[in-house]
Amino acid sequence: MDKLETILDNTDEVVTKEELTEVLKKDHPKAYIGFEPSGTVHLGWKICTNKIKDFLNAGFDFTVLLADWHAYINDKLGGDIKTIKLCGKYMEDCFAAMGVDTGKVKFVYASEYVGDPKYWELVLKTSKAVSVARVKRAMDIMGRGAEEAEKDLSKLFYPAMQVADIFYLDLDVAYGGTDQRHAHMLARDVSKKIEKKSPVALHTPLLTGLQAGGRMNPTEAKMSKSKPDSMISIHDTADEVNRKLKKAYCPEKQVEGNPVLEMCKFVVFPELNGEVFRIERPEKWGGNLEFKSYQELEDAFKKDLHPLDVKKSTAKYLNKILEPIHAYFEQHPENYEKMKKSGIITR
Repeated sequence: MDKLETILDNTDEVVTKEELTEVLKKDHPKAYIGFEPSGTVHLGWKICTNKIKDFLNAGFDFTVLLADWHAYINDKLGGDIKTIKLCGKYMEDCFAAMGVDTGKVKFVYASEYVGDPKYWELVLKTSKAVSVARVKRAMDIMGRGAEEAEKDLSKLFYPAMQVADIFYLDLDVAYGGTDQRHAHMLARDVSKKIEKKSPVALHTPLLTGLQAGGRMNPTEAKMSKSKPDSMISIHDTADEVNRKLKKAYCPEKQVEGNPVLEMCKFVVFPELNGEVFRIERPEKWGGNLEFKSYQELEDAFKKDLHPLDVKKSTAKYLNKILEPIHAYFEQHPENYEKMKKSGIITR
């Protein structure tokens, strides 16, 4: 694949493809993703870590913003900034454990630049360029409803700060899950009003929670650490993964909103590196099956492939993906153990 195809692989949206094509002509374009340090990391992060690798392979200077002040505003981890920063260090380990070359990625904490008057100038300029109503509509980026700003003014600062982050870091591409779309589009709108670089907005899908069945809002249905049985923690044992996949929502022949197939498409197949996805079955049930691509698996599922067969094989491959992650934390236990002692992670 060329650089453009690499960046666009497994994405939901880019605004715009033409602008991204121009950005790729630069020697060292800049991109970022922002995370609130807020607890246990789940396997849905593989979508993000794989995309970060794509950015690096395409020649980008890539920043991971560990948004500790934003997490404080959003009441994460009890609003304890010391605990939030500890979680940020654990998250740095998680990126390394999932195969990101952390020597090529720049980790930045919001607390490193909030003392800079130039940053707050950007926050104020952004605030003057948008209405309160527009900011409230963007509050879904923090998983909050607009009504929460009525009792906590700081919640209104959050979208303006996220936009200011993008300008302050002088980014060419703002990357995130689809839940970050409102912030990125707000940045694009504001950029025209305050004469700042308009970032390309690139979004990858959110994994659906394992037990989130039916037609739900994608943001509400997403895999989340707040629902332990509906997500695969990167620290889950093989038995836990098998148990969770066995209980997962996976209706026959249904592809849309099927969390097991999503795990195959966005987590398992990108890790196969050309190897086949194998389903092992007794001869009396048709024998083993092999799939060279996710599309082949999906087509078979739509036809007559049984959900239990897919679940068992998906669990097997997820456990293989988790093995090197577990090995990393066995070799680098310090921040993980601190997280457990603090009670942020329970196992």
